[in-house]
Amino acid sequence: MKLNHQFINSQLAAYHSANRIIIAYSGGVDSHVLLHLLASIPELKHKLFAIYVHHGLQASAEHWAKHCQGITNNLAVKFQVLKVNAQAMQGQSPEEAARDARYQAFKQVLKKNDLLLFAQHRDDQLETVLLQLFRGAGLKGLSGMPAAINFGAGLLVRPLLDIDQQEIKQYAQQQDLQWVEDPSNQDIQFDRNYLRHEIVPLLKQRWPSLDKTVARVAEHCAGAQTLLSNSAKQKMHTLYDPDKQCLCIKALQEHEPLTQQLIIREWLDLLGARMPSQKVMNAIIVDILNARPDANPLIEHDACNIRRYRGGLYLVIPIKIPDLNELIAWADNNQPLNLPDNGQLKIKDASQGIAKTLWMQGRVEVKYRQGGEKIALFNRNGRHSLKKLYQEEGIAPWLRDVIPLVYINGTLAAIADYWISADFYGQNEACVQLFWERQGEVVSLK
Repeated sequence: MKLNHQFINSQLAAYHSANRIIIAYSGGVDSHVLLHLLASIPELKHKLFAIYVHHGLQASAEHWAKHCQGITNNLAVKFQVLKVNAQAMQGQSPEEAARDARYQAFKQVLKKNDLLLFAQHRDDQLETVLLQLFRGAGLKGLSGMPAAINFGAGLLVRPLLDIDQQEIKQYAQQQDLQWVEDPSNQDIQFDRNYLRHEIVPLLKQRWPSLDKTVARVAEHCAGAQTLLSNSAKQKMHTLYDPDKQCLCIKALQEHEPLTQQLIIREWLDLLGARMPSQKVMNAIIVDILNARPDANPLIEHDACNIRRYRGGLYLVIPIKIPDLNELIAWADNNQPLNLPDNGQLKIKDASQGIAKTLWMQGRVEVKYRQGGEKIALFNRNGRHSLKKLYQEEGIAPWLRDVIPLVYINGTLAAIADYWISADFYGQNEACVQLFWERQGEVVSLK
């Protein structure tokens, strides 16, 4: 039998310097065997930390958590339960929701130089590749699960990926281990379970080594994907603006369509978005890249919007729109003003800005653009529409409506921290400067 503590130790040899070795411990046979093996390695045992993710989806979840607690106590391994909200959102499958919640929980726990171990094995890899194949995935999907990958602040490793489940169960029986069985694993309404119980056994009757050959295919695909990804990543960075986090559309269009898709995928990966379906990718190419320069198309993807503006391709996290008809009184204009659903306006003393006498003696209110507003600016002739100023400043259209406008005694005095009206502007005297602390990020998911 290949599966023993020497094998696991050799699989983790490159990671012995990790601060903590965290095991995703469900109480099932796979993770129990991995925990048992690691607990038998003295040089690693003091680093072990088992975590049970409580999804709250099964009536027995509390019982399983107690079972895991008892096993880890017997093995003298540190243990923690993480409770998560695994309810599926619109468009999500229950499996996907549970996995996303689980992964997010682990990312929050991992610290720098921590190692997270999953007990997925070669049969899991077979199911993963087949599922990706049936869903029409490309090379990345057909690469299956990597043996090691950066994950949160640490590293995710699957040391059992070259072991089949039969050997795992054989080890568990030899060691007289006690594990829990999740009844949902028998429910063939889930795609993975249907494959596991109905399809894969038939395939293995004809091709007994199917798990090994598919694992080899996944390795070939992973190698090809790595080469393509590295090349696309280099090209992506030549047309990526790190400040605006956008891609230059003109430069992107100089590449052939397939390369454009690869570059866009690397860009989305950089920003932390999931990979788009081919339907979404085609829409990005046709409806956004090839749109008229003055058009404002929008593609929804991963709870975000993909848009273009001034020759740039942007990934925008939709922000909550405040009540644009609301009039907000700045009652104590010595203190910051909280803007409902729109951050905070702050002030500080300065030698130029809004003249302090006008600020302190006036009635200060905040509104939002209704249309037709104009403002006179210091050292510029005439009065200027907000639309023109926003265009000059390069403020994206999807951000303009939420910019707070500051009025003093009913007259527009400032546009957030962008511009101050010439009627209220002061310099070389006591003044206040405005600072708008915006409501969260609007571009990157990371």
